[in-house]
Amino acid sequence: MSRARARASLVYVGIKTHVLALDRNSGAEIWRTQLPAKYRTSGSLVNVVRDAEGLFATSAGEIFALDPSDGSLLWHEPLKGLGSGLTTIATDLGGSTPLAVLAESQRQAEAAAATAAAV
Repeated sequence: MSRARARASLVYVGIKTHVLALDRNSGAEIWRTQLPAKYRTSGSLVNVVRDAEGLFATSAGEIFALDPSDGSLLWHEPLKGLGSGLTTIATDLGGSTPLAVLAESQRQAEAAAATAAAV
């Protein structure tokens, strides 16, 4: 699907190395893009940030810029040498990683560590 929409009518979702744009009013999928991250797992957190001029996503320690109208990949930076963990984003134009995403990521890491220690 690839229909250009006004910014105010879309909701962007990051899940399992994908970014989706949904129609805000109907929930219909407008477009879907799989991020070409080097490390792909079903549990990979995809952090999505929309600011006044762009759409950005991170997954497995890499950052991607997408065209918000159709999901096409504009650029990709693998952030070599920095690992594949949670990557946060902040821009000068008003976009940032929500604190709830960071808190949930920390909770999951602690639960996994507790499970591993109990085995």
